[in-house]
Amino acid sequence: MNAAAKKDPVALLRELERRSLEHATGLPQQEELKSTSLAIGFRIGNLKMVTPVNEVAELLTYPSMSRVPGTKTWVRGIANVRGNLLPVMDLQDYLTKQPSPLTAQSRVLVVNHGGVFSGLLVDEVLGLKHFLDEERKSKLPDVDNFIKSYLAGAYQQDDQEWGIFSMHVLAKSPLFLQVAV
Repeated sequence: MNAAAKKDPVALLRELERRSLEHATGLPQQEELKSTSLAIGFRIGNLKMVTPVNEVAELLTYPSMSRVPGTKTWVRGIANVRGNLLPVMDLQDYLTKQPSPLTAQSRVLVVNHGGVFSGLLVDEVLGLKHFLDEERKSKLPDVDNFIKSYLAGAYQQDDQEWGIFSMHVLAKSPLFLQVAV
């Protein structure tokens, strides 16, 4: 630095700026953020499905419950969960007329939508699943038409197809709400 620059503050600032720019590293590359959806994966029989996390209020192990007489076969019973009476329905039996076997992996997905508070027995919960928007497809999986009426599309991730099951559509279904024989 020359003597004139030492006395002139503006020149000193310019010299500092020049040195800083010589040794500065570039800004990191901006990565494109891809939009994703978060869903709960579950299995009933051989069908793997997901439901948006905001459609499930709670996840439970299979509770002890009392049978409710005069109800359809897919109504498993009523459980007392922290002081609340929770009707528990066998989702596989409702959709396919094949009851779900109770195993250590059996779980109950709790739905609380539009005045419907109900537990849905599934064979297994497969955890939280992240899907990119481009993995979503409008073509529904090759399943029975009755099941398709509850699907809102599907995701294709690697070689696995996941039907998007709508708990809200189920909770509004007159057939699901009619549990008496």
